[in-house]
Amino acid sequence: MARTVGVLAAAITTVVATASAATGAADDAAGPAGAGAEYVVSFSGSPQAATDAIKAAGGTVEDVTAQIGIALVSSSDGAFADKVRARGGVQEAIPNHTVGTTRQDMPHRFSERPSAAERASANRSSAEVTRAPGAEPLASLQWDMKMIGATPSGAHRTATGEGVDVGIIDTGIDASHPDIAPNFDAARSRNFTRDIPAIDGPCEYSGCKDPANVDDGGHGTHVAGTVAAADNNFGISGVAPDATLVNVRAGQDSGYFFLYETVKALVYAGDIRLDVVNMSFYTDPWLFNCSSRSDYVSGTVTDQELAQQRLVRQKVLAAVSYAHKKGVTLVGAAGNDFTNLAKPTRFDATSPDYPPDTARERTVKKSCLILPNEAPEVISVSSVGPSTTKSDFSNYGLGDIEIAAPGGWYRDYVGTPRFQTARNLVLSSYPVHVAIAEGLADKNGNPVDDFSVKYCSNGKCGFYTYLQGTSMASPHVAGVAALIVGAKGGASGYGDKSLDPATVGRVLARTATDHACPPGGTEIYTDEGRDPSWNAVCKGTTAYNGLYGEGIVNAPAAVR
Repeated sequence: MARTVGVLAAAITTVVATASAATGAADDAAGPAGAGAEYVVSFSGSPQAATDAIKAAGGTVEDVTAQIGIALVSSSDGAFADKVRARGGVQEAIPNHTVGTTRQDMPHRFSERPSAAERASANRSSAEVTRAPGAEPLASLQWDMKMIGATPSGAHRTATGEGVDVGIIDTGIDASHPDIAPNFDAARSRNFTRDIPAIDGPCEYSGCKDPANVDDGGHGTHVAGTVAAADNNFGISGVAPDATLVNVRAGQDSGYFFLYETVKALVYAGDIRLDVVNMSFYTDPWLFNCSSRSDYVSGTVTDQELAQQRLVRQKVLAAVSYAHKKGVTLVGAAGNDFTNLAKPTRFDATSPDYPPDTARERTVKKSCLILPNEAPEVISVSSVGPSTTKSDFSNYGLGDIEIAAPGGWYRDYVGTPRFQTARNLVLSSYPVHVAIAEGLADKNGNPVDDFSVKYCSNGKCGFYTYLQGTSMASPHVAGVAALIVGAKGGASGYGDKSLDPATVGRVLARTATDHACPPGGTEIYTDEGRDPSWNAVCKGTTAYNGLYGEGIVNAPAAVR
């Protein structure tokens, strides 16, 4: 697809350019211009009218996403939100995040690694690294690629993703990694976030703005490697080893994904006509976003909190629809809360996840959505372990899960020597500086345990680590979607290949490997050491059910 952004409608060009210039100028400052709280302002009129209203209410416009009708605004006036709401053409104003109140080192919610104590007591992996003809050096550690047939003797005989552009909306991509560098598109990559020291740690770059080839969180690089690590006689190979990787960063180093950055990334993905986008996250601070108090079965909520949830729903759904209409196939992680998303109600004890100590228990109706994953245009992916059983942590639910993919499961193969071994997880690329900071590697970048691997050749070294989660499952489906576009797509008019997202979705569904429900209709996890609340009731048929959707993604069948 196109390597340059298309021209926006004339009516919005001036305002967007002015706002972008203001954002760029702020890159060299200590923080956003007009220091103070940061807001997302939704407007119904013209961008210029909204800008005038925001200025009149005491706000500074940092950026405008006119396609969806929102602006990013900073203001030191504590009454700004009330003032701007009173202005004509302004629909809503909510905090984008609360600077200086959240804690650092929040884990990314859609992936996980066993704790340090679990890693210390883990069974040692007995598998040795072997190399088959034509395979990458670490391919024998990639059980996930074998499961879905993304191998030289499988799908890669006929499709490798060449000419297909895949966006990674995540914490960034480490473009210096030897397995990422060959496929990384620096020209079109963007970082829509700014580091917040209170949650991300000290800023490494001027203006707290990381370059678009940096990942200080690690999660995005792991996802990117699963999608499209290069087949370059080094390390690992991704599902679509010749696809182009575009960093469309919306996630903070700490793993938070705020509203404005998420919407901006989705709109940008549509505007540059990406073919596929992977989204292994949910939009903070609410796990489930409701519309009204009637959606609450139990628990309390303020007017401001409801307004925040409503705006997240409205704008993320609009941005997803915008990207989809531009031809982007959108793939999302279902989540790691072992929740049956098909039930009439959903329990949540994690929201809001900032400021700290404000989360409280609530039970809400199914109509309260995880976003962007539960947007109708997003292909929702559950996780399986190497045995093909649903990972205990993975969300599920008939009608909510569309397809399954390998995401790893530390507790798989209970009762065998493989139980609680590193190689039950998914191996992929990782920034070595993040590995050192997290204690996964020593100061020289050497792994401290079996949960990471270092590979060196001809003076170059790459670091790889094992993770598990629906975050790891989703990029397998995104990679197969890229293979489908490459194998079946036609000329787009923007260069390279393109294929209608609905067609991609149908091919994924039609070619997935059916997976039956367990005998008795419930997957039991008590043998693995979980309490009965983790058990998963499986509704549906072998062809389509709540644990595996249409089945496990199948790369050779998809490109055949």
